[in-house]
Amino acid sequence: MKLASYFRSTSQYGIVIFLILLSIYFAYATDGIFLSARNIENVSRQIAINTILAVGLTFVIISGGIDLSVGSVLALAGVISMKVLCDGLVIGQSTVIHPLSTEYAIILSAVIALLVGAIAGAFNGLVITIFRVAPFVATLGMMTIARGLAYVYTDGRPVSPLPRSVREFGASTIPHTGIPTLVFIALLVVALGHLMLARMKFGRHVYAIGGNEEAARLSGINVAQSKLKIYVLCGMLAGLGGMLLATRLASGDPKSGTMFELNAIAAAVLGGTSLMGGRGTVLGTLIGALVIGVLDNGLILLGVSAFYQMVAKGFVILGAVILDQLTRRP
Repeated sequence: MKLASYFRSTSQYGIVIFLILLSIYFAYATDGIFLSARNIENVSRQIAINTILAVGLTFVIISGGIDLSVGSVLALAGVISMKVLCDGLVIGQSTVIHPLSTEYAIILSAVIALLVGAIAGAFNGLVITIFRVAPFVATLGMMTIARGLAYVYTDGRPVSPLPRSVREFGASTIPHTGIPTLVFIALLVVALGHLMLARMKFGRHVYAIGGNEEAARLSGINVAQSKLKIYVLCGMLAGLGGMLLATRLASGDPKSGTMFELNAIAAAVLGGTSLMGGRGTVLGTLIGALVIGVLDNGLILLGVSAFYQMVAKGFVILGAVILDQLTRRP
């Protein structure tokens, strides 16, 4: 069997085997601390945010694009949604939204965060489709714009204290199940994303555009409109992630989300999404996010410095990209 054929036949299961072996090693190396209930709960909350971002990036990467702005959009959506809750929203002489401290604050903050993310995603999509700017450049610009706006809006200071209902939401669990609410939301996003990609016409368009954009256009697909929807979806998920991260940290921080885009891209690539477009699954991305989360947590428990953690993560990502290239060879 040729090397490329071997990797092609085993790549679907390799990432799962790697995750299992990684977990066994960290459980052994930390004398069981890695598998303690408290640590697993902490890891699952950390993975939840990255998973939500990675699902949006999976759509973008399968379509042949990239979005480097999700970490900054996350920060912008987080600070705006939290600041509106704390200070209200005043436009001109009118108070559009009064400060809230009730349970409705969560719903309002989610709507604001989704709206902020959708606007940022639409901006990316329009720049890419109308002005034909490369996704890397367009989203690189949005990454800087969104981060700058987050600092301007908050004057560089974290937004706190948050309403009690918001602080409690980040640490809450689903009644009678013990499942952290953030994890439940992330799994819901994964399920909906999987259905969209695997069962809906929109998902087929995403694969078609990533596989061959010109062929997709000739077959009647409105490529520009589909791309706009893809980037809006990715932006909305980044906004949702920003709101959830703020509730978890009990603070809307303009510095939050730094390097999150790389973790999300890594999760998608590790899960089998091809950087060349046209291939990938949301369920694979979930496995990739688990690998990134387990790797981060295990290295922290072992006392490995943050610098070496970046090196280790870089090697894992590089290995996934090389594997992707091998599986594409005839």
